[in-house]
Amino acid sequence: MMFLWRKQAQDHPVDDDARQKDVKVKELRDELGPLSGRSLQYCSDSCLQRYLVARNWKVEKAKKMLQDTLEWRSTFKPEEIRWHEVAHEGETGKVSRADFFDRQGRTVLIMRPGKQNTTSAEGNIRHLVYLIENGILNLHEGQEQMSWLIDFTGWTLSTHIPVRTARDIIYILQNHYPERLAVAFLYNPPRFFEAFWKAIKYFLDPKTFEKVKFVYPKNKESVELMSTFFDIDNLPSEFGGKATLQYDHQEFSKMMVEDDVKTAKFWAVDEKTPTAIVPRKEISGTPPQPVPVESPAS
Repeated sequence: MMFLWRKQAQDHPVDDDARQKDVKVKELRDELGPLSGRSLQYCSDSCLQRYLVARNWKVEKAKKMLQDTLEWRSTFKPEEIRWHEVAHEGETGKVSRADFFDRQGRTVLIMRPGKQNTTSAEGNIRHLVYLIENGILNLHEGQEQMSWLIDFTGWTLSTHIPVRTARDIIYILQNHYPERLAVAFLYNPPRFFEAFWKAIKYFLDPKTFEKVKFVYPKNKESVELMSTFFDIDNLPSEFGGKATLQYDHQEFSKMMVEDDVKTAKFWAVDEKTPTAIVPRKEISGTPPQPVPVESPAS
């Protein structure tokens, strides 16, 4: 009888784990108390689980992190940013959403810091936040993370964003978009990037740091790692693939304007009086000085 009980227990470890996670999610929701409007819509079960994962399933820490995000979203209002407000930041294609997905069906954001075209910290941050929100909007069903490809072609010390701006971007990513980043590939960065990297890597928490991968075309191991994440036929030649990447600002703008309609509909942005709503399924996932990191956030 004891052998049978042990065998049954071993047969259902996944079920037990799922139940424990569900209990933690319910506990966090109870701790948050009543929510309404966009806060309620944002706090889906999968959202709560991401914050719990970011804080190693510590409910109180996840609660604090999530409350900080809800406060940030209430003032920054990322769901209300529209393409026409940030389009000028994207004229050179310095950040864009790729027209392909990685092997896991994750949205891909392409970043080309060598095409930096403005000096506005606020503008750069709003542009990136807009595209992160757009990337989440376009995730495949059941997928919650995205991949970043960073091309250093043309990058110089004169075109890099200030360390302070990079720090603020990292802070927003880690604290307000936990578990949204799957991997970030830094492709063939120049030698003088090392100084910039040394200045910003200390702002990364350990888990995010592990997701940053340096890839060099002459390094077989790093190239093979890239191929495990991407189909070479879809990957642009700038990243060692066979496809052609040609950013067309006009065409990309049309796509973003169409997505703005989806975003407004999803968040009921155009309604004059937000009302309490029942949590619904997310669209394919749903959507300073260095801050001491208590646990992984991204």
